[in-house]
Amino acid sequence: MKRILLLSDTHGHVDESILRHVKEADEVWHAGDWGGGLALSDQLTALKPLRGVYGNIDGAELRQVHPEMQLFQEEGFKVMMLHIGGYPGHYPTALRRLIKQERPTLFICGHSHILRVMRDQEHQMWCMNPGAAGISGFHQKRTMLRFSLHQGQLLEPAVIELGLRAALGN
Repeated sequence: MKRILLLSDTHGHVDESILRHVKEADEVWHAGDWGGGLALSDQLTALKPLRGVYGNIDGAELRQVHPEMQLFQEEGFKVMMLHIGGYPGHYPTALRRLIKQERPTLFICGHSHILRVMRDQEHQMWCMNPGAAGISGFHQKRTMLRFSLHQGQLLEPAVIELGLRAALGN
């Protein structure tokens, strides 16, 4: 069994409330818009194994380390992760074709700052967007997701609320 912490849209912000959950995970996955170059990526990598993709705000330095898309196997899941992805019924045309071609069983994206965990019945996959863990953006609450993967089962999914974005001065 692997315990995953999924975050996105940190926009250069990490604090102790995020790091406390990082320490409890087996792996950390970041769905883009890291912000601030490689500093956050390096900080997370020093603590736990890390997988990530770049987002639309991320510069060349981060894009050399994290690809636009990750496609990998983990605990019986075929995982597809990219920053801009949409949700069931609202995927961009090119992504819809890629999903049909690759047939992931877990699809992860960020970008919208809108927390979603839902089942895509048409493509027989889980879809996750952890919302936004950072303090920049239009979201009201800072969120992440925690879940476990074990032999093709998604277990113990939980929303982690990190408090109000406005409480930190934005």
